[in-house]
Amino acid sequence: MCSEIIRKALRVSLTLFGLFAVFNPIRAQELSDEFTYEEFLAYVKKYHPIVRQANLVLSESQAKLLKARGAFDPKLEADFSKKNYDDKTYYSLFNGSFKIPTWYGIEIKAAFDKNEGVYMNPENYVPQDGLTSLGITIPVGQGLWINDRMAELKKGKLYVKLSNYERTLATVDAISEASVAYMNWKRDYEKVKLYEDFYRNAVERQEWIVRSIVLGELPPIDSVESGIVLKTRKLEWEKARLKLTKSRLKMSNYLWTENNIPLELSEHMIPQQNLKDQILDVLSLDNLLTEEINIENHPKINALNTKINIQEVDRKLKANSMLPKLSLGYSYISEPSYIDGFRMEDYKIRATFSFPVFLRKERAEMKLADIKLKNSRFGLQFEKQALQNKIRAQYNELNSYRQQIIINEDLVEDYQQMLNGEVKLFEMGESSIFYINTRENNLVKARVSNIDLKNTFFLSAIELYKTLAVPEED
Repeated sequence: MCSEIIRKALRVSLTLFGLFAVFNPIRAQELSDEFTYEEFLAYVKKYHPIVRQANLVLSESQAKLLKARGAFDPKLEADFSKKNYDDKTYYSLFNGSFKIPTWYGIEIKAAFDKNEGVYMNPENYVPQDGLTSLGITIPVGQGLWINDRMAELKKGKLYVKLSNYERTLATVDAISEASVAYMNWKRDYEKVKLYEDFYRNAVERQEWIVRSIVLGELPPIDSVESGIVLKTRKLEWEKARLKLTKSRLKMSNYLWTENNIPLELSEHMIPQQNLKDQILDVLSLDNLLTEEINIENHPKINALNTKINIQEVDRKLKANSMLPKLSLGYSYISEPSYIDGFRMEDYKIRATFSFPVFLRKERAEMKLADIKLKNSRFGLQFEKQALQNKIRAQYNELNSYRQQIIINEDLVEDYQQMLNGEVKLFEMGESSIFYINTRENNLVKARVSNIDLKNTFFLSAIELYKTLAVPEED
């Protein structure tokens, strides 16, 4: 795919700008060529800054997950302090420890103490070779089943999933906006070609009428009427060219290179001509139109479900805060050189307890968490129903526009036959320039309407693609 994009990049006439003001614009080969919708989407998906930015969101959430995992990293600590005065060592205190946090708030700690000094606090006295300890701390109340450390890790994993869904939605939005710009460029290009053709027809007709007037076959007034039509066609053509220039530049906003250099589409490029029969396939909608859509797997629904799961983690943490804080610790202590076995009487124990009497703050936070969770669940139910109805409506809209295009194409053929018949009558002397112009105006309106209907059909397909938010394959 990349090689195909690079190959097409050499064919697509694009202008590099924004490097340095002293550089002249660099244009590729100035040859008329078709720039297909699929090729355009390949540029957008690979190089557009918004798509790249969406990928950064996922990278950011992965970095946050790594940070949350860091709370469970083992820690090596050391503390040393010493005081000498009047040629005496008042105290020399050293404590080194190695802590291992575990999932359920339990902490394992190994430590070594070596203290000495003349005026040392009695509780710091240890054997000459120092004192080792190996212990465990267990939160019996708060923090056993869930704590801040566990909650952050759980939410970190959920945020990675959420970022993946949001990346899909952001990418789909960028592709949809770019697709709309392409379709408007295609519409304006086709209108320019239409008005150009009718303008050239008007020029030929005007020349023929002038010659016929000189030969005395037509009255001079016919040149005035044909001249009005000629000026009208020229004005329509000029307006259409201005719109095409604007839409081409707008579409260029979505064309970038790998090095984040913006590109400008050349005037010599033309849009895809047979897109009506291929757009559903390009947008991967062909199979989806014949299948029942399961919105439970929709990225937006998955994102909302993930947000609810994050709120549920917060709620569990709030509920845990209503438990009393009770922490129990036990450490076995021994001299490093002691080899006579385990001595049950050598240990340190610790217990801490706290509990707010009224729990007003905790109960309020718990209630707020419940309200937030219920609100999100109601929103999820509404979003599911709204999304289902929107998809059905867009299916019907797409089919309706398809039928309208068929009907309008029949009208174009009918108006063309009417114009051809009027021209034959005029050649037989049974019609006038006025009637030919009237028939031609009706044909122009029908063909413009046909271009607009196709454009609306394309935009409807893009809107359906955006609503379905089909993830792109990596």
